[in-house]
Amino acid sequence: MNKTEFEYTNVIHQCKSVFEKKTWDYGTSWRILRPSSLTDQLFIKAQRIRTIQEAGKNKVDEPFEDAFMAIVNYCVMAIIQLRLPAEIGKTELDSQSAIDWYEKVTGEAFELMKAKNHDYGEAWRDMRVSSLTDLILTKVLRIKQIEDNLGVTLASEGVEGNYYDMMNYAVFALIHLEELK
Repeated sequence: MNKTEFEYTNVIHQCKSVFEKKTWDYGTSWRILRPSSLTDQLFIKAQRIRTIQEAGKNKVDEPFEDAFMAIVNYCVMAIIQLRLPAEIGKTELDSQSAIDWYEKVTGEAFELMKAKNHDYGEAWRDMRVSSLTDLILTKVLRIKQIEDNLGVTLASEGVEGNYYDMMNYAVFALIHLEELK
């Protein structure tokens, strides 16, 4: 396993730990959310990170690293919702199934990251965390537009690919932030 794969796996492990703990606390209450609501949650988290980056200070006792982890987890939830739509009154997903889905989606994101790192030569390593934040916000706005267009696209990869990109950008940001410590 190379350095990036090791770092990526560690970040996903941390994000999964949060997901598991919140699944214990709340169950899978997030299953009631429509994909558009998850997109809005992603927007809120990314906008918070950008605001803190621009202001240079954080007034809420939550590091913005937690917001990047939330972006990873909300992307996973959104992909699950796209693939396994919940019906009103039938939203519960047992904990083990939720974790299995989590591992499937993050495994796919890992494979995508490896393929893109091959093609792009790990260009993300030379990017700033603020640029990764901006790319996440761009992807959120793209998804919102696709949702407003009822999923119809003419030239884009669609919603799921954008969720995967945001997830990987958030992981890259967390790797950068860990290296700065």
